[in-house]
Amino acid sequence: MADGPLQRLYLALAPHLLPIIESVLVLAVVILTFRARGKVQVFLSYGSFFSRLARRKILSIFLVGFLTFAIRVAFIPVWGIPQPSWHDEFSFLLAADTFAHGRVTNPPHPMWKHFEGFHIIQQPTYMSMYPPGQGIILAAGQLLGHPWIGQLVTTALMCSCLCWMLQGWVPPPWALLGALLLMMRVALLSYWMNSYFATSLPAIGGMLVLGALPRIRHAAPVADAVFMAVGLAILANTRPYEGLVFSAPFVVGLIVWIAKQKRFANAILIRRVIAPMALIVVITGTGMGYYFWRVTGSAVVMPYQVNRRTYAVAPYFIWQKPRPEPEYRHAVMRNFYTDWEMRGYIEGTTVRGFVRRTAERIGTLWAFFVGPVFTLPLLAFPWLFRDRRMRLPLIVAGVVVLGNLVETWTLVHYLAPALGLFYLLLVQSMRHLRLYVRRGRALGHGLVRAVVMVCVAVVVLRVLAMATAVRTEPPRPAGNQKRNAVEQQLRALPGKQLVIVHYSAKHIPHEDWINNRADIDAAKIVWARDMGTADNRELVAYFKDRKIWLVNADDPSPAPQPYSSGASQ
Repeated sequence: MADGPLQRLYLALAPHLLPIIESVLVLAVVILTFRARGKVQVFLSYGSFFSRLARRKILSIFLVGFLTFAIRVAFIPVWGIPQPSWHDEFSFLLAADTFAHGRVTNPPHPMWKHFEGFHIIQQPTYMSMYPPGQGIILAAGQLLGHPWIGQLVTTALMCSCLCWMLQGWVPPPWALLGALLLMMRVALLSYWMNSYFATSLPAIGGMLVLGALPRIRHAAPVADAVFMAVGLAILANTRPYEGLVFSAPFVVGLIVWIAKQKRFANAILIRRVIAPMALIVVITGTGMGYYFWRVTGSAVVMPYQVNRRTYAVAPYFIWQKPRPEPEYRHAVMRNFYTDWEMRGYIEGTTVRGFVRRTAERIGTLWAFFVGPVFTLPLLAFPWLFRDRRMRLPLIVAGVVVLGNLVETWTLVHYLAPALGLFYLLLVQSMRHLRLYVRRGRALGHGLVRAVVMVCVAVVVLRVLAMATAVRTEPPRPAGNQKRNAVEQQLRALPGKQLVIVHYSAKHIPHEDWINNRADIDAAKIVWARDMGTADNRELVAYFKDRKIWLVNADDPSPAPQPYSSGASQ
């Protein structure tokens, strides 16, 4: 039976079982709602415990963050602590290790050609190519005991921040509900919590901008002007392009409001809004210029630009032309930049390829952010176009979509600045759905409850599946297990180690082994690329005080072998 048709069917459906089950649950609760004879009472009714709790706004904000933190910590025995898997994560961790040791960047290593890696720069300094925001968060976690603590705390703060943001746009019960939905759908179980992308930080930046706007319009408090400026600063130092696309319409809307409003005197607006925001923007710009100068040698050149000029061929936007191919010292890097990246760029510049890639992006974003359960309330989305309060958010949503389409690549976390915007539109759609009446029956109440019930059920299902090792979705990234096994073996040995890593011609560039600490010479284990016997001599001579190993990374069970001058392949 183990090899029978049912087993084969299960193995084929296993990566897709979760959305299938979720779809069935949504369909079932919708049918039950339509067949129910009596009025469906929901927790959002005015006198319910949930509504009374939500009206205590500060408590609600704290409670959502605390629940996110406590639940994820409680399930560490089931979910564990994530292991980094992607190039980006190792780049962020390099920045974290640098900041945690009190440095802005690292001097280039004398043997840097043996340590070249993805999404980092080796010259004029050794550092992550990304803005410093994510690295700072992970560095704080590293100082507390583990980089992931920074991710954990920031994600909990993200949920609290969404509750605060929504309180500026919708009634308190709906704000609390939206934050709890974020906790269940994104914060607890997705890679936004269980990775080292530190994606929650740009999401917080977007929420601060979005949540401050209505409060500034209402009372022009200094605190909310500061929140908006801090949000802009976070976006500039985490996801600069996507943050600019998201925040620019809000800034323009604020300027237009300042120019047209007659409620506050100009002096009040200058003192409460314009001056605090301008001060924070100037401080942020100065800090960014200093950081760029320390890392790249120029206050106006980002590390990202240095990395792309050094290694990349494909441009970031589809309207740009490819760069000339640089000289690569390592075949794996050439394959990544001239094959994998260029294929994606070339496809996106053709009409057919652009349409196909756009459809893939829509499918990926729908699966992550929406899914079957949120498709139900978003059926009421067209009603938002008649909602005057939603005009600016809808305009921003359109700008974000257009800005995303012209990028060569799109990953889910690229849209992190707009996460709060999505949940605002979702909650407002749920508010409209709640008013749905059919043949004199208020069915919208039950449909809103159905959304919440399915979200809770899916969380329980996923936790049970992980606890029992039943596969209902694609496996979580578990890090480079081969490399981890070799590292664990070498850490048990006395003294310092140097590992020269050899790849076969068919090595997958995404499974890279060359990821080192910020202070390479002080690390117990140093990972270097095999550059052939002749070029390896300088590396061996430099690290003559270390035990030197050779590992073939593409062996089924790679094991370190003592290195000799003739061992390199």
